Amino acid sequence: MTTIDKVLFSGNSHATVNHDPNVQRGEHGVLNLDLSADGDEGHQFIGTELHPRAEQLFSGAWSACYISAFEIAASMKKVNLPSDYSVDIQVSIGSIGNGFCLGAQFTVRAPGLASETIESIARLAHQICPYSKAVHGNIEVGLNVVTA
Repeated sequence: MTTIDKVLFSGNSHATVNHDPNVQRGEHGVLNLDLSADGDEGHQFIGTELHPRAEQLFSGAWSACYISAFEIAASMKKVNLPSDYSVDIQVSIGSIGNGFCLGAQFTVRAPGLASETIESIARLAHQICPYSKAVHGNIEVGLNVVTA
């Protein structure tokens, strides 16, 4: 697995479950997409600029997929998620020697749950999420957990 020596560009995404579809989540000049999977509606991807770079698009697609996998993993572990949980992903492209590679940093917010519980769900979600599977062992992926 490669590790970035110097970050050149980063793309950030924020995915959450929107319980009120009438609430505007994005700011002016920001892409605000409603996302859904089969039989699963109400996810939002927020925060990509109107002219996104590739790492922003990858971050957004990954966060949309991962938040669904996180819900599945929580269900498998019989953990009730708080209504305001969210996933932020920063995908960076950087240099390594004479080449380039990707890296990712996840921040999972699940207020009221224990850090160990969130970490356990997050690890299982990476085993479920197709994007996580695709990059497993190929890029460095970090995890931050926020419980407050």
